[in-house]
Amino acid sequence: MSKIKIGITIGDMNGIGPEVIIKALAHSKMTDYFIPIIYGSSKVMSYHKNIVNNPNFSYVSIRDAENAGYNKINVLNVWEDNINITLGEASEESGKIAFKAMEKAVEDAQAGKIDALVTAPINKAAMEMAGFKHVGHTEYLTEAFNAPETVMTMVSDSLIVALASNHVPVSQLSDHLDKKKIIRKLKVLSKALKQDFAQEKPTIAVLGMNPHAGDSGVIGTDEEDYVKPAIKEAKNNGVLAVGPYPADGFFGSNGFRKTNAILAMYHDQGLIPFKLLSFGTGVNFTAGLPIVRTSPDHGTAYDIAGKNKASGDSMRKALFLAKDLMKNRKQFLEDTRDPIKKAPKPQEKIQE
Repeated sequence: MSKIKIGITIGDMNGIGPEVIIKALAHSKMTDYFIPIIYGSSKVMSYHKNIVNNPNFSYVSIRDAENAGYNKINVLNVWEDNINITLGEASEESGKIAFKAMEKAVEDAQAGKIDALVTAPINKAAMEMAGFKHVGHTEYLTEAFNAPETVMTMVSDSLIVALASNHVPVSQLSDHLDKKKIIRKLKVLSKALKQDFAQEKPTIAVLGMNPHAGDSGVIGTDEEDYVKPAIKEAKNNGVLAVGPYPADGFFGSNGFRKTNAILAMYHDQGLIPFKLLSFGTGVNFTAGLPIVRTSPDHGTAYDIAGKNKASGDSMRKALFLAKDLMKNRKQFLEDTRDPIKKAPKPQEKIQE
């Protein structure tokens, strides 16, 4: 298989996005695995390169992803105007550059110029100043690719946690979730586990909405009203879903180690245990998109921006996971077209 092209959006230039991109790519062997194309600004990358001061990071500027250097780190400029970098602060300009980088990367993905997408973190306040109308990357990419349903999924070497709802206030959860939505999420997640993670018969553990998973309706009826019915119907449709489980006991008793993936009902229910177990090495993956998309599991970290303190580990993991998932998906699609072929092998360990 020839090297894939991975588009990398620069994220918020006033945060640690450019820094972690530099640190993740600053290794002489990185371009042996894939062709990196950074969507952003060579001026911004030069600014942050001077802060990181790593001689192993060098790049070439390109005008089109089709002209990316095969053994080079490429920077595709989406912003030609003068740039005012204000480290650690949300600004309209930083939001605009991040937005333009996303738009151009999506455009190139839709045109087949890149094979996978890795997004550096953005700041919601800066994006709002720039006219960005979405809550985050996941919601924007879902609309941009016209995906019927996507699932925000956190991935580490030993844990996969997906969310039934993304950035929804706790007070609105019961109105936001229902049986049909959970079934759709389970179907998308199950398909991703098969085609992207090479799991032949994945089992998905579903967490309850309420403490003790509702205690048979004593502490809320969400589980009886729609969580349990969704699990039952998903099973009838070939999805190996089990639960619902009380979230605290499920993670506290190491129950999460006995399943292929977990579907949490809301953001903090899934992400708090995930980050406790995997912070700094986790990766955000969007299941359900026609392109493989990953990102590091941290934010813009304005408090350490420009201080050369950020770790590139999660970004590096995001890059290698994108490469590995793309390889698995290609193999899955080939096997689907030719069912005589053997089933795909288990996912390779992420290289570093």
